Amino acid sequence: MADSELLLTIPELVDAVDGTCLCNFSPVNGFSSVATDSRKVVTGSLFVPLIGEFQDGHTYITRALEAGASVVLVDSAHSDGCASVFSSLGKQYGACIVSVEHTLAALQRAAAAYVAKFPGLLKIAVTGSSGKTTTKELLGSIFSVTRKVVMNEGNLNSETGLPLSVFKIKSEHQVGVFEMGMNRRGEIFEIASVLNPSLALITNIGTAHIGILGTQDAIAEEKKAVFSNFSSDSVGFIPEDDGYANFLSAIPQGRVELFGFQTTPGFQGFRDNGIDGCIIRYEGLDISFPLPGIYNLKNALGAISLSRYAGVSPKDIQKGLEQVKPLFGRAEIYHGDVTVMLDCYNANPDSMESAVSFCRDVSWSGRKVFVLGSMLELGEDSFKEHRKICSLVSQSGIDSVYFFGSEIIAAAQSVEWSNISCVCCSSIDDLSAALAQDIRFGDLVLIKGSRGMELERVFPVIMHQHKTEPVDE
Repeated sequence: MADSELLLTIPELVDAVDGTCLCNFSPVNGFSSVATDSRKVVTGSLFVPLIGEFQDGHTYITRALEAGASVVLVDSAHSDGCASVFSSLGKQYGACIVSVEHTLAALQRAAAAYVAKFPGLLKIAVTGSSGKTTTKELLGSIFSVTRKVVMNEGNLNSETGLPLSVFKIKSEHQVGVFEMGMNRRGEIFEIASVLNPSLALITNIGTAHIGILGTQDAIAEEKKAVFSNFSSDSVGFIPEDDGYANFLSAIPQGRVELFGFQTTPGFQGFRDNGIDGCIIRYEGLDISFPLPGIYNLKNALGAISLSRYAGVSPKDIQKGLEQVKPLFGRAEIYHGDVTVMLDCYNANPDSMESAVSFCRDVSWSGRKVFVLGSMLELGEDSFKEHRKICSLVSQSGIDSVYFFGSEIIAAAQSVEWSNISCVCCSSIDDLSAALAQDIRFGDLVLIKGSRGMELERVFPVIMHQHKTEPVDE
């Protein structure tokens, strides 16, 4: 394999990760793919064994070598005193073994070295408590009208997902749009240091992951780290109405622009089309934006502001926004005998309130039925936040609500339900059976909950009994 086909050569890798080459019997001078899961290793892969709470990837080094890994990183905690063992493995399987101080940090440093090989790439980062995946997709759709774009697949946005994603960058790409998430303090700083974005957008500062960071102030500080590697000409974008706007705007390098109804340049208003999205009036154009809800409109205004700054024309912004399609479980609309808003990929207090408020307020001639699952990772605020949602629903004037998950059921049982049919289900089978009995022609059904609730499991029950199809088909 020619060096031009490699992501990094072995010397480039060793230099990037500050590693020690224990042996090099590889027939190729580097690697052409990266895997942290030995089951995804192919010939020519770099295998990075990560040490987790319950598993240690070093257990699977032999499996990775058998699958054709050309280079393997080894944590020094494993290699110290065992260099000869790993050298023997490298010789047996024809591979290069590199010892590093910490395999996760080494993966991130290798990814940063790879990104640095593309100085002409416009690098865009998106983070926030909610809406970041949708906003990433909006930006990707807008820029793809005229340029080659690379993005994270799905929500591969973590300390491992982001580094793995940037290895998808190729020489033909002109724009990289990468979402950044977090599950611990300091994670955004680490992965922002991998990408070193020149443009970055924060969708909002909410309460997602408050069970991990403890306070909303800490969440704001963590999200702000996306600006931490800015140069003097870098630009950040934040919502005009966020309570942390002043805090987020105070950065040592670069500058921060606001976006929203009052501050997005060229925005001239909108017409709400309810469940079918809205018409955005922008620079004299009427943009048919298919995603429903004010929260998605705000995401679109962020995408408009950033892409306009980057030189995208109004016509291309229009085309990009009009061609966007929702991802699985993110405000997907299915029309038919019953209309379903499938919004169950994830949930936090802010996104749950937005979805509930939207479906409460949307004009609808039939019944409204909510299927709501627990919101996870809320820590000591869990009961309080679930009770807020239950109180909101109890005063919404909808027809029926179904709760699933111990956290939200406990909160629901503390709220008065005199005017709404409230059903609490302890199993997915009970929930499916209850919905099968209740859902009827003309209903609007909202399905919303955290990923761990897997509420999409009830959707086939509705589809089976009613002719329900995606809105774009």
